[in-house]
Amino acid sequence: MSVIYDFTVKDRDGNDVSLSKYKGKVLLVVNTATECGFTPTYADLQKLYTELSGKGLEILDFPCNQFGSQAPGTAEEIHTFCTGRFGVTFPQFGKLEVNGSGEDPLYTWLKSKKSYAGFDPNHPITPVLVKILKEKDPNWEKSSDIKWNFTKFLIDRNGNVIKRFEPTANVEKVVKPAVEALL
Repeated sequence: MSVIYDFTVKDRDGNDVSLSKYKGKVLLVVNTATECGFTPTYADLQKLYTELSGKGLEILDFPCNQFGSQAPGTAEEIHTFCTGRFGVTFPQFGKLEVNGSGEDPLYTWLKSKKSYAGFDPNHPITPVLVKILKEKDPNWEKSSDIKWNFTKFLIDRNGNVIKRFEPTANVEKVVKPAVEALL
C-alpha cells in the first residue's frame, strides 16, 4: 500500500471507515490517551483544528492503551471525556494498537514511512520517557516503533507521509507551521 487512502480503520462503533474519505485533505494522524502527561495536547490539537480545518486540515484521533494503560475505557467513554474536557470536534476512531503483533496495518505503514524523529531535549517529560524506554529496551532509539502517546504523523493532500512528530513536539511552534506549509 502506498498512500493512506488505501487503509480502512474502525470508527468508535466498530464500523469500517475507508481513509479515502479524506482524499485531498492534509491529515494529522495521532495516537492518543486520556490519562497521560500529554493529555492536555488534546486542547492544542483542538485549537489547531479550529484554526485550520476550514483550510483542509483533518485530525484523525486513534486512542491507544499500549503506553502505561493510559487509555482505559471504551471508545465511547474516551470520546465523552475528550468532548467534555477539551471540546474535541475532530474525528475520533476506535482504540487500536500501534506496536507489536496486534498493531493496526495503518501504523505498520506509517512507521515504515517515518521512523523515530527524536524527543525535544528541552521538554520536561523527555527525561522521564527516556528512562522508561531505556529500561524496556537499551536500543529503543533505533526502532521505528511508536514511543508514547500523542505521536503525530503529517500526511499531505496526496496521502503521503511527510513528517513524524514525537509527543514532545510543541503543537503551536513545531507542528502548526509544518501543517500550514501543506495547506
